[in-house]
Amino acid sequence: MEDTSFTPDRSAYVRAHAWMAAVGMGGAMALLWALNSPHVWTGAVGGLAAIGLRGWYMASEEMAVVWTLTKETLTGPVGRSVHVSQIETVKTMGSYVQVITKSGDKHLIKYQANPSATAMTIERAAT
Repeated sequence: MEDTSFTPDRSAYVRAHAWMAAVGMGGAMALLWALNSPHVWTGAVGGLAAIGLRGWYMASEEMAVVWTLTKETLTGPVGRSVHVSQIETVKTMGSYVQVITKSGDKHLIKYQANPSATAMTIERAAT
């Protein structure tokens, strides 16, 4: 097996932030409505601004995260390393792939263009 790198996809990043913005906008508006605010619309502006600012601020850091799969290990940022024989479960959640080890450690590979393919590649290496 060749080494495989999993890099974040910019369109998956933007799509995830669009969903977060929609939820944030709706949640902020619902809260203001529940508080009987006459300015419920400001929740939409605030939610969009908060997630937009977060997306802009975190983009360079998130786009630099690379996970590498060899025939022996799955290695990620900040020295994270999992021996493939220790991988228990691989799940997809939106554009994310969650790797759970036999000891219960959880690792998140974010913003994958094809999370199903990423998960299948990792599962294949773990078997």
